[in-house]
Amino acid sequence: MSPVPDPSALRSRARLDSFGVFGELSVGPARHRVARIGELVTPRMPYTIRVLLENLLRHEDGERVTREQIEAVLAWGSGGPATVDVHPSRVFLHDTNGVPAFADLAAMRDAMHAIGGDPAAVSPRIPAELVVDHSVIADVFGSPGALERNVELEYERNAERYRFLRWARSSLRNVRIVPPGKGIMHQINLEHLARVVVADDGWAYPDLCVGTDSHTTMVNGVGVLGWGIGGIEAGAAMLGESLNMPLPPVVGVRLTGALRRGATATDLVLTITETLRSHGVVGAFVEFHGEGVRALSLPDRATIANMSPEFGSTCAYFPVDEETIRYLRFTGRPPAHVALVEAYARAQRLWHRAEHAADYTETVEIDLGAVEPSVAGPHRPQDRVPLSQVRRRFREAAGDLPPSDGLPHGVVGIAAITSCTNTSNPAAMVTAALLARNAVRRGLRSRPWVKTTLSPGSRVVTSYLDAAGLTPYLEELGFHLAGYGCMTCIGASGPLVAQVGQAARDDGLTVAAVLSGNRNFAGRINPDVRQNYLASPPLVVAYALAGTVDTDLTSDPLGHAPDGSPVRLADVWPAPEEVARVMESAITPEMFTAAYRDVFAGDARWESLEQQDGDRFRWDPDSDYLRRPPFFDGMSPEPEPVTGIEGARVLVMLGDSTTTDHISPAGAIPADSPAGRYLRERGVARSEVNTYASRRGDHEVMVRGAFANVRLRNRLVPDVEGGYTASFTEGGRVRTVYDAAMAYRAAGTPLVVLGGAQYGTGSSRDWAAKGPALLGVRAVLAESFERIHRSNLIGMGVLPLQYRPGENARSLGLTGHEVFDITSPAGAATVTVRADGKEFEAVVRLDTDREREVHRHGGIMRLVLRRLQDR
Repeated sequence: MSPVPDPSALRSRARLDSFGVFGELSVGPARHRVARIGELVTPRMPYTIRVLLENLLRHEDGERVTREQIEAVLAWGSGGPATVDVHPSRVFLHDTNGVPAFADLAAMRDAMHAIGGDPAAVSPRIPAELVVDHSVIADVFGSPGALERNVELEYERNAERYRFLRWARSSLRNVRIVPPGKGIMHQINLEHLARVVVADDGWAYPDLCVGTDSHTTMVNGVGVLGWGIGGIEAGAAMLGESLNMPLPPVVGVRLTGALRRGATATDLVLTITETLRSHGVVGAFVEFHGEGVRALSLPDRATIANMSPEFGSTCAYFPVDEETIRYLRFTGRPPAHVALVEAYARAQRLWHRAEHAADYTETVEIDLGAVEPSVAGPHRPQDRVPLSQVRRRFREAAGDLPPSDGLPHGVVGIAAITSCTNTSNPAAMVTAALLARNAVRRGLRSRPWVKTTLSPGSRVVTSYLDAAGLTPYLEELGFHLAGYGCMTCIGASGPLVAQVGQAARDDGLTVAAVLSGNRNFAGRINPDVRQNYLASPPLVVAYALAGTVDTDLTSDPLGHAPDGSPVRLADVWPAPEEVARVMESAITPEMFTAAYRDVFAGDARWESLEQQDGDRFRWDPDSDYLRRPPFFDGMSPEPEPVTGIEGARVLVMLGDSTTTDHISPAGAIPADSPAGRYLRERGVARSEVNTYASRRGDHEVMVRGAFANVRLRNRLVPDVEGGYTASFTEGGRVRTVYDAAMAYRAAGTPLVVLGGAQYGTGSSRDWAAKGPALLGVRAVLAESFERIHRSNLIGMGVLPLQYRPGENARSLGLTGHEVFDITSPAGAATVTVRADGKEFEAVVRLDTDREREVHRHGGIMRLVLRRLQDR
């Protein structure tokens, strides 16, 4: 490296160089400007902190990013608490979060026009890449035409949303969209979009990616530092706002040994999830090191990194090494770019040394050799169950059940090979396909009551299964291709087999789902399914054959051959040597090149969609998919003073591990729910009601969906399941949450929510904050918060409050029936809460000056708009 010869170019980008690190890196004929962190880092500094250091050095301006921030990073591990301002290189979105995020920008353009500004000033300043993958539903399954019919239905239901995305692509700068049918966002990111090192405008720097889906962490497996943020914060990031965050602790996970025969990457990640969720890593970076890293393929690393939100960490990082470079070459990245990645990582001391052990905040050790076949469930990803214990755990969770006529309790209603988490892993997919082949050859078939679907995250998957001649065996068991999208993993599972769904609704049959996904929260996968188990793709096939979770797959037969002999899992599980041979012969680099050659080009349906032109979107007042968001209505030029909350009532009182699915469900909209009734009253046919996820562009639907999960347990109405509460302004009458909130609004009563530990776990769902805010919720008081959800609440102007250590609603004697007064949080570390004679202090979880500023403005988007109008 040598000094940069043209400092005037740097000054034009408002960059300072207080530490004298700007230099140049030559890779072949190309020369790149760089911030030379290799001269500043110590051998004991975690790799993730090194990436943050580079980001701060390159963006130092003396105002937002200061010398003091950089010095705090250099003193990482020895200094006190500090906050830093990080600038992502790009924002990554999917359609169900991206539509409302772009709708917010369209509404901001309207607001900018109203105050005499230039609407075009509201436009992304960094690349914003969106993949349409969350809208296809598994309506049709188990037949050769399933894919085509599901795509047809997808376009019929979502054409209006897709036309809006085409407007966003043409009217907003720096927006690129991957149309429907190409795969799942995180698998596309891993296999194609991830740069690892960005080369832009003469500079080279690490690809720091933030996304509106919490599983953005999947690219941590290929050496990209990235994590999930809410759609609200993503909108601000697109508009050039930095991410202000506390300098995180870094938990080192030392991997030793190697996986034994019969154990998969899924089994490993479920073990890691159980271990780290128990250890406690919320708000922390997790970084993997040790000799065991070398034993993991890059897809194995990506499977682990994908589930970072399940164990609660901000990221789950694997630094760049030889395996990273091999994967980049194999997946068709340009040779010159692969050379840049390797040269940059080596020169910047970002190249992984397996023996490297940083001065981590904490260290956790995991022996890969101790991992055993497992599933997780029935309601949380961290609840790992050894395969031999599934029957016992099912019966414990189900409790005493009355006898069921016809089908027995525990039937598998859904067996889905789905989700980027595991379909990105060729070893897992080939194992599943070989198991299917072996089962078919032994005369086994899936049980007729099981809904079997295959929805991989990449077209490459079907290419190598076809090349290996294994697709017919999966289809013989009903695993026909249903779509390239998230589908069952996000609750777009479609209806069950009619007999099963009817028995679940009418007779109380306890139905189970087994899926190779990452989330299994209550009510998420299907409203008729009460128990959900995460499993590897081969175990999904096995449970489709067995047809029940009330079995022990380690000893009981999956079924019987035509001659009556029992066939057990061990009889059909393929040898790892055969899996390796199939992968070696069937998977080629050309498959990746072909799959991504035209990834941003749509099919004839996509290209034929009409789209609007112009800087401002023309909202259709009759639409029930897209309405102008109300978040800027009544906005004053300056923020109002921050005040306390007086005379508030509790809207809902919830327990531990309340997820964003509980707060804002994503799956099918029940016809008899407030949202379903609203749509039916507007003339929407029952078959066209669609999902909450697809309706996120219409706040009238989504506000009615807040706290509407069919499995919600609200302690104000302990004997009622679903989206109901006690309306104290109506004498405690049991109402839907929406109807009660409207009664409170009419009475001028502010609202609060009481929660337990780990409030807001799960998806980075902006509507889990938007919905409560529109219902009138002013504050959430909980024992602890998941990182992304707390940020989303602040982004909507909702105050997050936390009980002091050792205190909770029970210890303070709170029932939720009280009237609450909360003092002003302006500049305060704690507030005083008074509730019908009880008085206690609560911690204000506005952890940084930026968060306090956002709350003062009533939300991040209002803050950004006010800044834009001042420019």
